[in-house]
Amino acid sequence: MENRSFIQRLIGRSEFGPLVLLVIELVVFWGINPDFLSAQNISNILAFTVELGLIALAMTLLMTSGEFDLSVGSLFGFSPVLMWTLYNSGVTSLEVGLLIALVVAAVIGLVNGWFVTQLKIPSFLVTLGMLLVVRGTALFVTDGFPQRTWSAEGSWLANILVGDFYVGPFRIYASLFWFIGAAIVLGYVLTQSRTGNWIQAAGGNPLAARARGVNVNRVKVGLFILSAVMASLAGVISSLRTSAANPNSGTGYELEVIAMVVIGGTALTGGRGTIIGTVLGILILRVMRNGIVLIGVPGLAYNIFIGAIILGMMALHSWLERRHQAGT
Repeated sequence: MENRSFIQRLIGRSEFGPLVLLVIELVVFWGINPDFLSAQNISNILAFTVELGLIALAMTLLMTSGEFDLSVGSLFGFSPVLMWTLYNSGVTSLEVGLLIALVVAAVIGLVNGWFVTQLKIPSFLVTLGMLLVVRGTALFVTDGFPQRTWSAEGSWLANILVGDFYVGPFRIYASLFWFIGAAIVLGYVLTQSRTGNWIQAAGGNPLAARARGVNVNRVKVGLFILSAVMASLAGVISSLRTSAANPNSGTGYELEVIAMVVIGGTALTGGRGTIIGTVLGILILRVMRNGIVLIGVPGLAYNIFIGAIILGMMALHSWLERRHQAGT
């Protein structure tokens, strides 16, 4: 009886569905092409996972509070453009340029939060407008051309953020440790801290949260700032790793990040979020993008698979939620 109860609790967790889906993906892609689990391919998956993953971790907390941020993709492209423009023009060092890019991103997050909490404009509309402003600024500043980045080679900043080394046959980037650290910290904040309770209360029932003394507006503004800064950092990491700073980088990332978070089990309506589920959602989409190309499916079909996964996972989460409410 106890074993059955444990199994029921395991199946009832929002992370169970994504875990099963990830395992199925791994088995299917490996069965079709054994090279899928080669050291080189695993290294490639992990390298690409980090950058969108950092944004998705912050988005998890923001969506748990009941809000969205559609400007993260444009910030992903804008921040490295700003950093390299300042550095290549001789205005600042690379390190100061990074700091300025992060501060500007924080200000953008603050503006998003202020519009949402003080002017009561839906975050969808606010961040959609900010997406256009930030992307347009990046394109205007650069005339649509990528920025020169090769002069960062060998800098200590690049080594700290994206330095690589080998563990056996696996190529590991330092950015993977930044991602793991962020996942651990934000997972603890969301599930084990008073701040996490405030975030979930703000998304679940903001009126009741305010009645209990939670400063809902401050919580949400802080999460908009976190989302913007993480998107900025992810863009800089990608720029340093690929030696490219394109103002169009990150186009469409906002929707892919939201898909990762939702597939992982975070509620679209707020009030419930899971960092573990988001990590699984990140891996599901990264493995899918890599695997369909490796087995010969045209990359243009990627969105078909993502849409199907989202619909399937939403149906599963809805079914689990109904079972939970029914007490079965």
